[in-house]
Amino acid sequence: MIDHFTLKVRDIAASKPFYARALAPLGYVVAMEYEGGCGMGPKGKPDLWLHQDPENVRPMHFAFHTEDRKLVDAFYAAALAAGGKDNGPPGLRPDYHANYYAAFVHDPDGHNVEAVCHAPPMAARRAPARKKGARKAKAAARGKARKPAARGRGGGKRRAA
Repeated sequence: MIDHFTLKVRDIAASKPFYARALAPLGYVVAMEYEGGCGMGPKGKPDLWLHQDPENVRPMHFAFHTEDRKLVDAFYAAALAAGGKDNGPPGLRPDYHANYYAAFVHDPDGHNVEAVCHAPPMAARRAPARKKGARKAKAAARGKARKPAARGRGGGKRRAA
């Protein structure tokens, strides 16, 4: 698993606000700043480092993973509003796999930035497993609670007197 990476940019003054706005729907914030760069990430833990190095910018492609297709849509809208150039609107990419839902934008340096969700649509996801005792709680809410079995010697069975 990748912990962090550094992206070389031509102008940190243009790239930092672009990424701050584009990645905000994914929970990213500027967590650290230094002369010529910054670190960004969710919950203040940088995993994306932007470093100004205009002579060595080589456009590359990278993707940010999310579990919700709505966040892919929000990323795309935010990235375009921040000045990104469309490179593929949100949608399924069945050539990759059946549930590959992604959007692509080019940043100010031409990097191909993607947000992707591999999960099926919300309606197709399996309902979460019920917690133990959920059936009893549901019955109690309907007023049909059962009396608990007597406990004690004999494995919980009642003995005739």
